[in-house]
Amino acid sequence: MATDIVSQLADSLAKAGVVEGELSYKGQGRKLDDSKSVEEIVKEIENFEGLQALRLEGNTVGVEAAKAIAKALETKSQFKRCYWSDMFTGRLRSEIPPALNSLGDAVMLAGAKLTVLDLSDNAFGPDGVKGIERLLKSSACYTLQELRLNNCGMGIGGGKILAASLIECHKKSSAESPPLSLKVFVAGRNRLENDGATALAQAFQLMGSLEEIHMPQNGINHPGIKALATAVQHNPNLRTLNLNDNTFTEEGAIAMAQALKYLRSIQVINFGDCLVRPVGATAIAESVSEGLPILKELNLSFGEITEEAALAVALAVKNKKKLEKLDLNGNYLGEDGCKALKDFMDGIKMAELLASLSDDEGEPGDEDDEEEEDDDDDDDDDDDDDEDDDDDEEVDEEEEEEEEEVEEEQNQYTGSKFSTPPSAPRPPDVSSFLTFPSPDKLLKLGARRATLIEQQVDVADARKTAEAFLKIASVYKEDNNEVKNAVLESVDALLRKTFSSSDQGYNFVSSLLVLLGLIKSEDKVKPVLVVAGHLQALEHAVRQDYFPKESVAVLEAFMSRSNKPLEFCGSSQNKLQSTLQRSSHTEC
Repeated sequence: MATDIVSQLADSLAKAGVVEGELSYKGQGRKLDDSKSVEEIVKEIENFEGLQALRLEGNTVGVEAAKAIAKALETKSQFKRCYWSDMFTGRLRSEIPPALNSLGDAVMLAGAKLTVLDLSDNAFGPDGVKGIERLLKSSACYTLQELRLNNCGMGIGGGKILAASLIECHKKSSAESPPLSLKVFVAGRNRLENDGATALAQAFQLMGSLEEIHMPQNGINHPGIKALATAVQHNPNLRTLNLNDNTFTEEGAIAMAQALKYLRSIQVINFGDCLVRPVGATAIAESVSEGLPILKELNLSFGEITEEAALAVALAVKNKKKLEKLDLNGNYLGEDGCKALKDFMDGIKMAELLASLSDDEGEPGDEDDEEEEDDDDDDDDDDDDDEDDDDDEEVDEEEEEEEEEVEEEQNQYTGSKFSTPPSAPRPPDVSSFLTFPSPDKLLKLGARRATLIEQQVDVADARKTAEAFLKIASVYKEDNNEVKNAVLESVDALLRKTFSSSDQGYNFVSSLLVLLGLIKSEDKVKPVLVVAGHLQALEHAVRQDYFPKESVAVLEAFMSRSNKPLEFCGSSQNKLQSTLQRSSHTEC
């Protein structure tokens, strides 16, 4: 009878989400400013025998409150897991390092041996990394297994500090005990870029113990990807590799394909939105075919992959018995290519594993053909056509030079069962720019870029218009007049056409606020990572005569609030707020 009661109690606790040794205040939305506001929490920590985990997610903790909590942790030697994500909302950036230092010092003083440190969604920037630097280098982290720093805005500087801390921790732990053997590393949406990624790659290679790496949306290009490729080869137990929404191009994709050959334990590969292109996809297909026996998921979506390369990938997964999902959506397959891929997957009895192809971009060159037809019908634009031809010739030369740089690596895939014939260089198109925006692509659209973008975007759809605006604005560069002017010219053309319809002002602004993460949508729209260019382009737009004055007040109301998504755009946000205030008062 007693055994039954104990079992029932255990079941009830499990269903309630209660974890042994864990004290949780998760998601309670408490505003903890000073020692008085945390008296209850401090007392519960002090009275909790055998405390192993403390959850503070979803509250906001000030410096004095952190010090009080830290004091209570100083005697908790069995403490292992810090779940401290999203706990500085509304705090000044300057408050975060001292708060983290207090908590970290307490963990060290207690003689605790951490296994989990989660500080995701805290937007603390490089200074925040300095706040945990001492902790990461200490013996408290010799046993660390999971480090989660997603969406913290570390930047290149923070990435380098983090890498140096992990390297020192590994060095010191190796001398005193078993070395640091980190298993899970999460650092998406941190703007690490090439230098930050390269620094972290050195730490990864040194540790050699990682099982999961998640680094999506970090602005990493092929130099950083190549560094990570070298590092992952030294982590044979890697099961998940998520580098979504970074820019591989052929060079990075080929390097990563070579690295995959060393990863016999890999189960999930997410290279979606990584611009692997046909040659990169073919190289990855060959590595998948030759190894990766327990692969479960392969994501190569939105990578400018053509039909033949996609079929090579499909052929490569043919004998992967553990496969659960293959994602090739958003590529350049075209209607016939999509049908061929679906038919092939159906033929090998894996059709249900293929993700939707609803966002396929069509065959490469389709839009170019349409533009050529339009040019033939308009003899009055000969001068413009000649100018475009000159632009195309320059593009061809530049793309040929880029292809020559990776020609040697590409040749090894030519003639193999996965080979794809070299495709002729094609001029950039609006669709390619709006899918994978870059300053270079915008400039290569030539003198007619504003008109081409205006024609491409359905301005009757406010959501699509707002998305296009943010894509264009994301490449804005204040220190590059050519790019800056191209962005503002394109924004003006797009929005002037949009606001020519009297009812579009409110719809556009509403969609924009949703995409910026400033208001929630019933459709669960995923906000973009806000960059300074978004606000700089918007500041320009609200000063133009086409921008609806009634929408200025709406924008001012939201921009004047303390907005977490805008925390890294300080000067740009301030300038936008000033312009909105002036425009609003002028209207009044």
